[in-house]
Amino acid sequence: MTGRPGPAGPTIAPYGTWSSSISLDLITAGRAFPVYPRFDGADLWWEESRAAEAGRQVVRHRRRDGSIVDAVPAGVDVRTMVHEYGGAAWTAADGTLYYSDVRDGRLYRIDAGGGPEPLTVAGRLRYADLVVDATRHRLICVGEDHSSDGEAVNRLITVALDGHAPVVPQMLVEGEDFYAAPRLSPDGRCLAWVSWSHPGMPWDGTTLWVADLGPDGRPVEARRVAGGRDSWITQPGWSPDGDLFFVGEATGWMNLYRWRGGVAEPVLPVAADFARPEWVFGIGTYACVGGGGLLAVGRDAGRDRAWLVAATGEASELALPFDEIHFVAGQGDRALLAADSGTDGGGLAELDLTTGAWSWVSRSLDADLDPGLISVPRPITYPTTDGAVARALYYPPHNASFAGPPGTQPPLIVTSHGGPTSSAGAGLRLTIQYFTSRGLAVVDVDYRGSSGYGKAYRQALDGQWGVYDMDDCVAAAAYLVAQGLVDGERLAIKGGSASGYTTLCALTFRDEFRAGVSYFGIGDLETFARDTHKFESHYLDRLVGPYPAARDVYVRRSPIHFLDQLSCPLLILQGLDDHVVPPNQAEQMVAALTAKGLPYAYLPFEGEGHGFRREANVRRATAAELAFYGLVFGFRPADELPPLGLVLPSAPAAQGAA
Repeated sequence: MTGRPGPAGPTIAPYGTWSSSISLDLITAGRAFPVYPRFDGADLWWEESRAAEAGRQVVRHRRRDGSIVDAVPAGVDVRTMVHEYGGAAWTAADGTLYYSDVRDGRLYRIDAGGGPEPLTVAGRLRYADLVVDATRHRLICVGEDHSSDGEAVNRLITVALDGHAPVVPQMLVEGEDFYAAPRLSPDGRCLAWVSWSHPGMPWDGTTLWVADLGPDGRPVEARRVAGGRDSWITQPGWSPDGDLFFVGEATGWMNLYRWRGGVAEPVLPVAADFARPEWVFGIGTYACVGGGGLLAVGRDAGRDRAWLVAATGEASELALPFDEIHFVAGQGDRALLAADSGTDGGGLAELDLTTGAWSWVSRSLDADLDPGLISVPRPITYPTTDGAVARALYYPPHNASFAGPPGTQPPLIVTSHGGPTSSAGAGLRLTIQYFTSRGLAVVDVDYRGSSGYGKAYRQALDGQWGVYDMDDCVAAAAYLVAQGLVDGERLAIKGGSASGYTTLCALTFRDEFRAGVSYFGIGDLETFARDTHKFESHYLDRLVGPYPAARDVYVRRSPIHFLDQLSCPLLILQGLDDHVVPPNQAEQMVAALTAKGLPYAYLPFEGEGHGFRREANVRRATAAELAFYGLVFGFRPADELPPLGLVLPSAPAAQGAA
């Protein structure tokens, strides 16, 4: 790095060459974000991921004496593969933990002071969304059966708890393609659940059911409460006095409703979304609290807001220092928030609802961050194609010790979320701060189709995936260039999975970007439509068109067929165990880049699937990104980075270093 002190103190140095203490180690080993918080009397439970242990999921337990321990032995991985994405793989009640271990897929229990005891027999059944039915000595949960050829079968099932030998689960509800959110009323007399069928995804249309439980514990005469094929209903939950709450989209926003006496009435009718697409089970954005009230979290303009709703219906917004609140739980006048701040990280916070005071139970980041290195995201709204507007979070380069040379602007990295029905997060993203603290700008695009902006914005992507998402990423870069904030000659786009597909579309069908980074990007929509798992097997019917009837559209929007149109250097990062985007797609891109004489680097990772979980691989991939940007955009990072191995096909292979 070269530079000189500026008159006001900061060192003047080219963008991209700034030194920063936000290191690769900090990105991986330093962070374990808590999810799925739960009260159990005076005890607290939550889950966190261990990147240093290949992404192992661990349940943590704060006992009533205040001590915090791992609730599972070393090696246990508390995960489930239902829907392939899992979630809600455990529950706890009266000091006992019930969980799925992804290593064998079985359910286990751990009593206080004991070790794991298997509850289910070995087999090809997966379990998620566990609920304890104490009256009947059983668990109620979602079961996904892979024991026969063809598509998996999803049901609501029960697992007996009154014996010591592993059992075969019993069917409770079946007939639909998918089930979620079994919720037992406080008196144990009624069960609520959500179901849906192909071709819909849960956010396209779901039905909420309620049924009394008969003497044999089975539902009797299930009643439809709300929803259908075109109405998104989610998160059923019972109040202590037996009212049923849920989140629904009748007004175009995912708002809270209470079902009482056979009538659904709005609880908090505001222009915010109180639900997120259920890529995983068990998302909780509201909780019943003392006095018949609710604590509810809704997303508006890219940021989460929290409201306290009294039993009278009066609502007040809470002043909390969080930008994202991922999960909430409530008990009396206490609440747990798995929350994140865009400036200093987050963790699990315990909130006193009577005083508003809060304190950390567990921090997600085991390090203090220098606030002088943190880029605070700025929400932007900008024009895009077809007379529409799109939204994004813009992160300017920021490092209190450095400034760019006068008259220059930083390179820009355009990225977007996966899904594609998801959203950019306003909480701390250390991978983003890694780049911005070194002098690069980042814009995280909430293209049309993203969640958190109402139903119309989310459904704008219907039939347009591969078009509007690409357009909105290109438009974000053009907007920031026009504002004089970034260098129009140094624009890059990156992404993984669905965002990787958007990246490959922009690099293939447009020519605004000078560099691209693909993390296991989807290059062939046909392969995805034909070979993906049950949960997503009809996902593209709505986003692209029914397959194979709309095959011509799939071909036109698949970058794999147009790789000859690539015109800029590309970094390709690919897991060799990826079954969603097979490695041969990455290899086809390598062949096309070689044929065109374009610089590229290809980093395959053994033991990684669709998404990198191993600490060493996350570090290597991030370091490769920075080295790649430096080589393409002409700056030398301050960091000591491993050689990238940039291939220059038009000349003998050269080893690029940074």
